Amino acid sequence: MAAIPRRTKRYPSDLTDEEWERIEPLMLPANRRGRKRMTDFREMINALRYLVRSGCGREMLPVHFGPWQTIYWWFRRLMRCFLFRTIHDVCLMLDREAAGREASPSGGVIDSQSIKAPHAKIRGYDAGKNIVGRKRHIAVDTDGRLLMVRLTPADISDSAEGQMILNAIRKRWPWVKHLFADGAYDRLKLMDKAAFLDFTVEIIRRSDTAKGFEVLPRRRVVERTFGWMSRWRRLVRDYEKRIDVAEAMIHITMGSLMLRRNAHP
Repeated sequence: MAAIPRRTKRYPSDLTDEEWERIEPLMLPANRRGRKRMTDFREMINALRYLVRSGCGREMLPVHFGPWQTIYWWFRRLMRCFLFRTIHDVCLMLDREAAGREASPSGGVIDSQSIKAPHAKIRGYDAGKNIVGRKRHIAVDTDGRLLMVRLTPADISDSAEGQMILNAIRKRWPWVKHLFADGAYDRLKLMDKAAFLDFTVEIIRRSDTAKGFEVLPRRRVVERTFGWMSRWRRLVRDYEKRIDVAEAMIHITMGSLMLRRNAHP
């Protein structure tokens, strides 16, 4: 299998040559001292994308990717270096520029999703959704690209974690000024926090006279992002014990989507 040409894709999740050319400069450089590194980073990224896309366990990865223990060790190391988040953010800014927008967004949409987490160390109960697990709090730009994600137990309210999201957005995306949200974020403390951080939060409410399904402006964008995540089977539920590992899986997913859009417009 090692002799297969790099342009050949064994699985739909494998990196193409164009995709690898864009992220290869971001990989960790080899150590100048000590034993020569034998790990093929391209194969390691292929293995992680296969894992998230197929939803299989680490021990069930195909053997030609190499020992799963080695893949998991490198995954933890690259996660601590924020490599997956860096790949995602770089591809996001390139995709925005390709669409004729500024690299850094000025508007966004925030929302949350409660999801079952059967193996999480710390879980909570969302009484509104009747779900025991974690809650994904995300912020996206007005086209649905992921700007921020934070995971909490499901019993944490949207408005409480929304204040933490505002802090994180201000540090990571300083040009964001206008945010859209649903009625769950219309709380006094969150609005005070938004005013302090120079945000304008616009609440998009569902019409009282509407019957059945109603497409809400701006709100549909963030729901579409949740739909993109659910196509990768590892994210249908939260199977990770640690929150930082679960966030890395989300960045691998969204980074892969952005990378493919950049490499194959």
